Amino acid sequence: MRQSHIRNFCIVAHIDHGKSTLADRLIELTGTLQKRQMREQVLDTMELERERGITIKLNAVRMRYTAPTGEEYELNLIDTPGHVDFTYEVSRSLAACEGAVLVIDASQGIQAQTLSNLFLALDAGLEIIPVLNKIDLPGAEPDRRAQEIHDLIGSRSEEILRISAKEGTGVAAVLEAVVQRVPPPRGDADAPLRALIFDSYYDRYRGAIPSVRVVDGALTQGMRIAFGSHPDDVYEVDEVGYLQLGHKPADRLEEGEVGYFVANLRGVRETRPGDTVLDAAHRGVGLLPGYRDIQSMVFAGLYPTNAEQYEELRDALAKLQLNDASLHYEPETSVALGFGFRCGFLGLLHMDIVRERLERESGLDLISTVPNVEYHAYRTDGTMEVVENPSLLPHGSTVDRIEEPYVKARVLAPADYIGVIMRLGQERRGVYRGMHYLDPTRVEFSFEFPLAEIVLDFYDKLKTVSRGYASLDYEFLEYRPSELVKLDLLLNGDPVDAFSVIIHKDKAYEWGRKVAEKLKELIPRQLFEVVIQAAIGTKVIARESIRPLRKNVTAKCYGGDVTRKRKLLEKQKAGKKRMKQVGTVEIPQEAFLAVLQVD
Repeated sequence: MRQSHIRNFCIVAHIDHGKSTLADRLIELTGTLQKRQMREQVLDTMELERERGITIKLNAVRMRYTAPTGEEYELNLIDTPGHVDFTYEVSRSLAACEGAVLVIDASQGIQAQTLSNLFLALDAGLEIIPVLNKIDLPGAEPDRRAQEIHDLIGSRSEEILRISAKEGTGVAAVLEAVVQRVPPPRGDADAPLRALIFDSYYDRYRGAIPSVRVVDGALTQGMRIAFGSHPDDVYEVDEVGYLQLGHKPADRLEEGEVGYFVANLRGVRETRPGDTVLDAAHRGVGLLPGYRDIQSMVFAGLYPTNAEQYEELRDALAKLQLNDASLHYEPETSVALGFGFRCGFLGLLHMDIVRERLERESGLDLISTVPNVEYHAYRTDGTMEVVENPSLLPHGSTVDRIEEPYVKARVLAPADYIGVIMRLGQERRGVYRGMHYLDPTRVEFSFEFPLAEIVLDFYDKLKTVSRGYASLDYEFLEYRPSELVKLDLLLNGDPVDAFSVIIHKDKAYEWGRKVAEKLKELIPRQLFEVVIQAAIGTKVIARESIRPLRKNVTAKCYGGDVTRKRKLLEKQKAGKKRMKQVGTVEIPQEAFLAVLQVD
């Protein structure tokens, strides 16, 4: 296939705007799969993706398209996720493409993540093909949405395609637009090999299998290669091929083509996305611009409910990390929960998916602690300590200041909800940076939030106050000093480290009171009194008590002197006091989940 007849493109969209459905129609239309092999969300290979109707892992597929002129083209579609947690996956796809199909729901219009992905594509210098999807819906307003697109990127009305991916209406025009508008890849066939890794998949029998876009030269079987990040290690290529809903072996991958190779690589960490694959004989050529490193944004502890499953959890995490390089974990011990792991995630959805995959694929029953972010604690002696686990925060007397991560957030919503969104922003310690109207009915807010304030339930609250119409996108900004304190939960005077949180001091009392009330409802009554306290340092700011179960020890007293009854009650009182000192309180799993839902 000549380079001029290759087109590499991706589809970017907000979550649930019909991206996977459009990909299905394109695969169907080009005959990549036969009709009997087709199913919904064909590029979403994980069971979780199909259940939730979202794309979690990017995927690539090569399609053959014959234009009306009779010329045949090779189209490489690289699928992208739509949720804010997986923005780094989108940036990977864009680096391997020359064009992007921007899908916008004709009824909902431009959303926050649409804008975020669009700006990523524009920064990467991609050709944008705007597409209005779901024009068959009763609430669709294609003319109004087309005007929004025109105002945003200046596209003329005739350049904006109007389709229904579900019905298949107008999809053929998308393929024709890709061929006509997306430029062919540029590369030097005679230059030494340079290929960009944009994804990696782990196969238990063949090791890590990188997905690559060849920029210069060619990748062939038997070739000796090296990687830009560790050029001293040399590997031999056992197999090359292209991606077509599976691995299809080929003789070679030439400049401009997208495919994979097998070279007996031990893990996905060796094939870091953004790295450059080089010819071992020409390791001195310039490296391709890579991606920024993946940074965990949310941290939480994962513990097995059964202590005997600790080894299984460790093995399951190691196996999952082979396919998900963005997952970080290290062992930790909790007084309340025993042995487990402190894990770093891209966001709350990523955490939810990792936990669900561990439970499903490995048959584990897990407890997760309250998610928190990474803080920087500066000591009075000038040193700085990174704190991922709130229970490990240094003592207050040794801390000069604590800095927390801030994010730049973009919120899009109908103008009717300006008041409630501003109020929600104030409640979450947001710094208001401005607002402007996208059109007479829709506004865009710009806020700066502490990441800890939006990571738990901010998105759900935003959807609630706006009746589902608002959308959110955010990106990391910087660390800033804040008046933060460590809040501990104590049961009968013993701190439960799994409930410890670092929180702004203005919110500490309210949080402590609500958690204490929740735990009072959920912890079963014992034979001794259970005292629940929320404390900052040595100062108790909230207290609840769970009354003990009482056995009627005087039931066997019939008549006689009153001192007999008093003696039995005193004996019971002494027994309960001793029990309180040595007894342990069993905390049910629901209590840990309830803390996540404290309003």
